[in-house]
Amino acid sequence: MMSLSKLTRWAAAAACALAIAAPAQAEKVYRLKMAETWPTNFPVFGDAPRNMAAMAEKMSNGRLKITIDSKNKHKAPLGVFDMVRAGQYDMGHSASYYWKGKVPATLYFTTMPFGMTAPEQYAWFYHGGGMELMEKVYSKYNLLSFPGGNTGNQMGGWFQKEITSLEDLKGLKMRIPGFAGEVLAKLGASPTNIPAGELYTALERRTIDALEWVGPSLDLRMGFHKIAPYYYTGWHEPATELQFMINKRAWDRLPADLQEILRVAMRTAAYDMYIHSYHESAKNLEIIEKDYPNVKIRSFPEDVMAALRTANDELLTEKAKEDPLAKEILESQANYLKTVRRWTDISDKAYLNSIAQ
Repeated sequence: MMSLSKLTRWAAAAACALAIAAPAQAEKVYRLKMAETWPTNFPVFGDAPRNMAAMAEKMSNGRLKITIDSKNKHKAPLGVFDMVRAGQYDMGHSASYYWKGKVPATLYFTTMPFGMTAPEQYAWFYHGGGMELMEKVYSKYNLLSFPGGNTGNQMGGWFQKEITSLEDLKGLKMRIPGFAGEVLAKLGASPTNIPAGELYTALERRTIDALEWVGPSLDLRMGFHKIAPYYYTGWHEPATELQFMINKRAWDRLPADLQEILRVAMRTAAYDMYIHSYHESAKNLEIIEKDYPNVKIRSFPEDVMAALRTANDELLTEKAKEDPLAKEILESQANYLKTVRRWTDISDKAYLNSIAQ
């Protein structure tokens, strides 16, 4: 009869043999579907979700795979919020101010006229309470939202005619989304929002008189310089942040390590888009100035800028009175801006002023 000690050693050896002989059990693969607002192969904007997906898959050793449907497939470029909220897609890549008609408080997380620059806004998101406020807004809709890439300061737009006074804004038909559209409407303009694929035709056929898109990083590719001679510097979107949205149920199904990998991949892809956009704008501005001398780069007259700022301040006051959550977000941004802008003024601004002398 086999002794207990020998039996134990035999059982242990048998278990080891079986473990060696049996194939390793494959780790579970989690698959997410993402809808993006942008067309297929759209540069800079479309690169961000693809870079994020590639990083997430690599860091997870293949356990997290994300497929992306462009607007060419899902046919609803401005419907990403609803599709992700309903669970039709697990994730989305878009811009939060596209949903201001449904959820007004979402627009404050893209950018605000006369507001923070990109470094200031990132600091607010991650160190000034912005992420917590964004979660407060989106959690009501079964969603999480994360910064998804910044364009930096956007240009003020392409115009068929030069803007020389406030009168030139009266009746102006302009494609401009977000809060800036409301500001222009207050001064007598007629703002509208049109998907990217329709912008060139609308401007060429004079369905609209002007449009803003992004800046040289993407505007040159769109061909606006061929049909509108005036290119204005910006005031309305100093730090346009796109967003990654995630359905809360899809997020909760992920193990904790994959959630963290996804957070890191989104944050890295967002920063990569910012520096990519900055590079492309510098490169394309050089091309515009060299190859298209007919393009006249202008800044809005002082009286127009003053009126825009006044209208903006009045609208912000109204929004804060109408909605306690808007008031909380706007106060957070305003208070943080007072602190961070002082540093911007004596660092970047002072440096640029000093070397210009």
